[in-house]
Amino acid sequence: MASIDRRATFERIIHAHQRGVWRYLRFIGCSRSEADDLTQETFLAAWKSEFEEINEAATAGYLRTVAKSRFLMMLRSKGRRPKETEFAEVDADWVQLVEYDEGWDERADALEECMQHVQGKAREVIDLNYRVGLRYAEIGQRMGMKSEGVRTLMKRVIAKLRECMERKLEWPAE
Repeated sequence: MASIDRRATFERIIHAHQRGVWRYLRFIGCSRSEADDLTQETFLAAWKSEFEEINEAATAGYLRTVAKSRFLMMLRSKGRRPKETEFAEVDADWVQLVEYDEGWDERADALEECMQHVQGKAREVIDLNYRVGLRYAEIGQRMGMKSEGVRTLMKRVIAKLRECMERKLEWPAE
């Protein structure tokens, strides 16, 4: 019974933190495919370590540490040796950006409101890319579109979402 509880807890942790780990890996320099792979490796390593959750912030910090470790191992295997001091600065920037940014919720609410205006094929493409995690070619296959068409549609939708966000949050237009 304990293993079922552990599995359910870990599934919840994955659901809650997967995007954050992926974004962190992209922030520190991973390509999309590297971030995909290293995100999986991060959660696998956390599972194998029998990690136990204390609270959300501690969990996020632990997962960032594991992700960074996996990223550094990948770089070393490719013969690249980044300076550890670079990562200390990056980590500090990330924490400030994500954890101490009081506007985060405001932006999330604005994005949610803007997303309500995205419908039809455009909404489906956005959901398949960002919620399901499919690549343009996979989305194109599902929707009977070429990957270039998916990319173009995504660019248009993202531009409209940016305009909507700028209006709602009173950002200066770029």
